[in-house]
Amino acid sequence: MPEDRNKGETRGDSAAQSPRSKSLRGSNQSGLRAYNQRLVLSLVYTHGGLAKTDISRMTGLSAQTCSVIMRELEAEELIVKGEPIRGKVGQPSVPLSINPDGAFFVGLKVGRRSAELILVDFLGQPKATLRKSYPWPTPPLIVEFVQTGLSELLSDLPAEHLDRVAGLGIATPFELWNWAEQAGAPGAEMFQWRDFDLRAELAAICDLPVYLQNDATAACAAELVFGRHEGLSDYLYIYIGTFVGGGVVLNGSLYAGRSGNAGALGPLPILEPDGSRVQLLDRASIMLLERMLRERGQDPSPLWNSPDHWQGFEALADEWIGIVAPALAQAIVSATSVIDFEHIIIDGGLPAEIREKIVAATRHKVIRYDLRGLQPPHILPGTVGTLARALGAASLPLFDKYLIDRNARFGDA
Repeated sequence: MPEDRNKGETRGDSAAQSPRSKSLRGSNQSGLRAYNQRLVLSLVYTHGGLAKTDISRMTGLSAQTCSVIMRELEAEELIVKGEPIRGKVGQPSVPLSINPDGAFFVGLKVGRRSAELILVDFLGQPKATLRKSYPWPTPPLIVEFVQTGLSELLSDLPAEHLDRVAGLGIATPFELWNWAEQAGAPGAEMFQWRDFDLRAELAAICDLPVYLQNDATAACAAELVFGRHEGLSDYLYIYIGTFVGGGVVLNGSLYAGRSGNAGALGPLPILEPDGSRVQLLDRASIMLLERMLRERGQDPSPLWNSPDHWQGFEALADEWIGIVAPALAQAIVSATSVIDFEHIIIDGGLPAEIREKIVAATRHKVIRYDLRGLQPPHILPGTVGTLARALGAASLPLFDKYLIDRNARFGDA
């Protein structure tokens, strides 16, 4: 597929355009072939399988142009033909679908307590995952993790597929050095991040284009691209990790903001029952639960070592949810007052049953507010879960190389 972007480009809004967009149109001008290829791939990616007549109708491209594009994509093994579907009249239609082995992507999540490397296929299905826990992250630790882990991650990939690994995406909190005190990390070690260019350092040790995005925004992108909530157009995404963050989806597209930090909910002021103010991250974060466990003399390491299964502190987790839900409810009402979100999605690096309890408790708290003048949003659980940030990182090269990017500026045909 022709390249139309600079290799290794750092982007704050990669994965910003959803393939679900209904307003995209192709052009029959030959100079826009690369865009048309992305458009066709995006539609096939979204719908799972489309015939040539469907693609022509949805894009406005001529049947001849569609045939040429489809042959090119099939030759590159990005799409595969399905079994012909015979109708009552005319030629049978042949559905086209994405070839899962057509491309592969690596995602790196850098968290305040753990890091993950993930290899996914063209459809976002994990092929291999590596995890590393630590008290706090430092640049040398993360570089070593990637350097040793990347070869292990790719070792099981057939040799003929190695050249189909399209890039490495990084999802990391921005300005890590500013959160040393809250994370209980030594300021001197965390300050190493201030002048450290992680994208450039990783690009120097691996033969892949490297991309960078805020971790919560990347998690939102994963829900948008790989999640199971179909047809949602406008929503606020909340991700509960060591801290809390989020992302904003408008008109079916991820809105990253001018600095790639839209939906950064952590610093949002929250009013306490006694009238004092704290930040949302002080009341809706796994860091708070970690602190509660330490105060009771319990080992908090299961929070990071086994994020899908918290065992041994169920009662304390319920107490924590009783703190999280009212704080999230305040944030949701405030956000909905600014943007008329139809849905709120709550996810996090936590077990599915804990997420369900948080969603239920937050719904209960939201409806207790005076909501006159507002349309209460539907509050839903996320569908990606603990791998959301790593999957969001992997989606960065997926969008940059193959699917429609929201920064592309083409008029309707």
